[in-house]
Amino acid sequence: MNNTVIEFTRNAIKEGLAKLPESNHMIFKRMYSHKNLDADINDVVDNMPDDRLGWALTQVENSLKKIS
Repeated sequence: MNNTVIEFTRNAIKEGLAKLPESNHMIFKRMYSHKNLDADINDVVDNMPDDRLGWALTQVENSLKKIS
């Protein structure tokens, strides 16, 4: 992924997470920041490895569909 796509994806994940309840944030943190569950959700997204962004965005999108 190029830097523009990486930044776009991170922002899309953050925007999606902002619409989800705290319980979803905790699940996300357990998957992507299991050693620091107290981290801010935006910091978790910023520190995710690039190769996991696509899957994380899919998870956020699917979670948003479930609550709609």
